[in-house]
Amino acid sequence: MARRRVIVYPPTKTGGRRVRVDGCILGTAYSLHDLCAFLCRAGISGLTEVDLACEDTIDAAGELIEWRGGGPGVWR
Repeated sequence: MARRRVIVYPPTKTGGRRVRVDGCILGTAYSLHDLCAFLCRAGISGLTEVDLACEDTIDAAGELIEWRGGGPGVWR
């Protein structure tokens, strides 16, 4: 099965980051918890907040998530 393309955009002035999966905007995440919930609703399961926060895990899944304007620790 092909991986789904996830883009997490740079933080806005309020700290939220827009999340897009396969070209569809899912909403604005304000934390890794929000991002994890968006991905789960989009059918991308098996990733936890701990997975998303770990740079090595993100690098290993580089095709899955494209972080723009900072990695998983940048929200404001």
